[in-house]
Amino acid sequence: MAAAPSRTSARPSATLAWNAVELAPVVLVQGPEGLLAERAVDSLLELARARDPEAEKSEIEAATYESGMLTVAASPSLFGEPKFVVVRGAEAAADALIPDVVDYVASPDPDTTVVVVHGGGVRGKKMLDAIRACGAPVVACEAIKKDADKLSFVAAEFKAAGRRADAGAVKALVEALGNDLRELASACAQLVADTTGTISAATVDRYYGGRVEATGFRVADAAVAGKAGEAVSLLRHALATGVDPVPLVAVLAIKLRTLAKVAAMRGRGGVSAKDLGLAPWQIDRAKKDLSSWTPEGLAAAITAVAQADAEVKGGGRDPVFAVERAVLTIAGAHGSGR
Repeated sequence: MAAAPSRTSARPSATLAWNAVELAPVVLVQGPEGLLAERAVDSLLELARARDPEAEKSEIEAATYESGMLTVAASPSLFGEPKFVVVRGAEAAADALIPDVVDYVASPDPDTTVVVVHGGGVRGKKMLDAIRACGAPVVACEAIKKDADKLSFVAAEFKAAGRRADAGAVKALVEALGNDLRELASACAQLVADTTGTISAATVDRYYGGRVEATGFRVADAAVAGKAGEAVSLLRHALATGVDPVPLVAVLAIKLRTLAKVAAMRGRGGVSAKDLGLAPWQIDRAKKDLSSWTPEGLAAAITAVAQADAEVKGGGRDPVFAVERAVLTIAGAHGSGR
């Protein structure tokens, strides 16, 4: 447990991982990943109550803050119980909060823990600078975007729960729910509670394999890789389990639009992932996929999906045939002209 910083001298502000927090009179929890921020705050509260079970928790909403609220919340109670104060949503802080935090962190109460939760952005920079200058630890809660980091997160969730999950299960879960960290954590908890023994890819597929997002992207990945047989097999399984053709075509379109964006980026210097509205990992994956595609092949695939989109939305007689034909066209266009 970290010692309280001195009231008269500051020490360098330490940056901590969300799962390795330290108790201090003032702690900054910063970053856009809400689940990790919540877990960091919960861990800090556990440390505070391990030190003193009578620690009293209170919360302040930064957006509706009024002058003096922090002083009142952080002041010692009548019976001397230590205080644990959470200031939430500091990225949207009311004007009155910023000077109050700056004043408080200059001389914090050593028996009180004030946790400022800031989701990112430039709002409240003076406040953030003051917190760091006082030597308060900073808990980083950055968004987890890379597939490798999501795999590590899921593996850690199962390990923390005392359950073994094989690599295929971890990968399958990320493929099914990888866009939402909170949903990934919830899925891990459900699998731990509802199953026994080693969690396998088959276990994950039984619970989450029917997800439109998972199924659609698996079909799209196989088609873009030129694996016609696998793509059609996955597609037919999805349709047989009740997945509608419309979202399946939408996922194919998303996949191809990403390839087209990244292909166009090659000839435009200075274009960033943010400019394209894509995450860095999406660009890395698209570049890898594009190594086996020609501009002509990509154009043919996009045309096929546009046609399928019109047909599954009422322009054709057989939406199932339309989406299957699009998948076969995409797979056939892979590597064309090479």
